[in-house]
Amino acid sequence: MTHTETGDAHASGHADWKLGDPPIVHHMDSHTAYDAARLGMWLFLATEVLLFGGLFAAYLFYHWMYFAEFHHASKELNWQLGTLNTAVLLFSSYLAVMAVDAIKQGKNDRAYRFLISTIGCGFIFLIIKAFEYHHKFELGLFPGLSTFNSVEHQHEFKMFFGLYFCMTALHALHVILGMGLLLWGTLKVRSGSLSARYYTPVEVGALYWHLVDLIWIYLFPLLYLVG
Repeated sequence: MTHTETGDAHASGHADWKLGDPPIVHHMDSHTAYDAARLGMWLFLATEVLLFGGLFAAYLFYHWMYFAEFHHASKELNWQLGTLNTAVLLFSSYLAVMAVDAIKQGKNDRAYRFLISTIGCGFIFLIIKAFEYHHKFELGLFPGLSTFNSVEHQHEFKMFFGLYFCMTALHALHVILGMGLLLWGTLKVRSGSLSARYYTPVEVGALYWHLVDLIWIYLFPLLYLVG
């Protein structure tokens, strides 16, 4: 095929493109681009697992060394709020699955409602977590406060709460990032840019959200149910 013929083929492809079709990627077909996007997200999720894996390993090591002290410190956490947040995130994962299923069927309005509901669950999770943090601040159990650094609390007690705030704050940051990714997909659904022919942004956003939920499922028993 000559250069002119190639140019004509590309021009024809642009002319046939309509809203809801996959983006035109000149160096690969749409199926290959879809596979590349999914692979890229899975590789990114693997790096996130490594990040939290290091924190989990550190926590488990000190938990093994200071089991009694960590058990005592964990009693300061509100396991009821932790359980509620776990239920909220599990329900949000269900909503994300339903959003992907809806967009695959070309039901944009349905997918939009499920995505908005998923983001709403993220807000509920963060509000509950903010109440928990505020309560710890009032009790003087927030790192940096003079009451927290006093000799009244053992070193192991402070270590537990240091790990608690580090791990849960990092997870909350990922919740916010996940909400942003889902919002990006939601706006595309609303504008009609996505359809049963092209739904990659919603699918990769849901994959990231499932990882956020999975990390919390491990954090909850480790921190709140130590004993």
